[in-house]
Amino acid sequence: MYHEHGLRQPEIAARLHLSQSRVSRMLKQATEVGIVRTVVVPPLGVHVDLEDAIQERYGLTDVVIVEVPGEGDAALLAALGRAGGSYLEATLTGSDRIGISSWSATLLSTVDSMQPRSVRSAVEVVQLIGGVGSANVQVQATHLADRLAQVTGADVKFLPTPGVVASTQIRDALLADPAIADVASRWDTLTVGLVGVGSLEPSPLLESSGNVAPRADRDALRAVGAVGDVCLRFFDADGGLVDAGLHDRVVGIGSEALRRIPRIVAIAGGARKLTAIRAAAAGGWIHVLVTDLATGRALLEPPPAG
Repeated sequence: MYHEHGLRQPEIAARLHLSQSRVSRMLKQATEVGIVRTVVVPPLGVHVDLEDAIQERYGLTDVVIVEVPGEGDAALLAALGRAGGSYLEATLTGSDRIGISSWSATLLSTVDSMQPRSVRSAVEVVQLIGGVGSANVQVQATHLADRLAQVTGADVKFLPTPGVVASTQIRDALLADPAIADVASRWDTLTVGLVGVGSLEPSPLLESSGNVAPRADRDALRAVGAVGDVCLRFFDADGGLVDAGLHDRVVGIGSEALRRIPRIVAIAGGARKLTAIRAAAAGGWIHVLVTDLATGRALLEPPPAG
């Protein structure tokens, strides 16, 4: 009567000449002995079991899996962007201080999918790394941080420098500049990091934009086992930090400060980035992963030998 016909407990009590408290006890007992069972049927496009399995395998705080309706990079970017934007809109607290890495198509798709709210969802947005690549791409990095600040209602702090410079001395001189030092001082106050995951094998479009580490540096990193990066901090297939002289020339957050951010959200997917995503998750570089269904399934498969 309660579960199948939708009658309320007082009505059931009146019909059966029982007290309402007894009806309540009987309904509770029916659940306890298994007469009544609750079955949750996830809607299409929701992959809770897969998300939980990835979360447990890699020790992540949260995982969001999204289906890609179509093929090609454009469909992948759009799907990841919508999922990333929805995740941020649902989880930003209003008091968060967000660090955002340099320009990436995935992150740009994410912030472009978000809509401004009447209530502030973050206090400050801070760039984590200088612009990498051509001047046009560096402008895109500034646009990315500015757009995120607009949709969250936050103040923004730009890092108006190249991401990679010619020497450690130049890097140190830039970080000593008062304006840049002010931005760098805010990295230890961040509560959220919003990052992409870089691969040593960038897409032809990404490479043509120049928004990657210089080829000579990538060749040297590959020689010491690097497979990917977060904020130009490169790691091997197990997630261990590796270097080939590049890290001391990066104008951006260091690996230790990066790891101190309480919640690092990575939005990345696609077969080209699978090895890098697996390594970033295994090495503790990220806490939250937003990725596509195919990549999510592949993360549970054993990595290829060698």
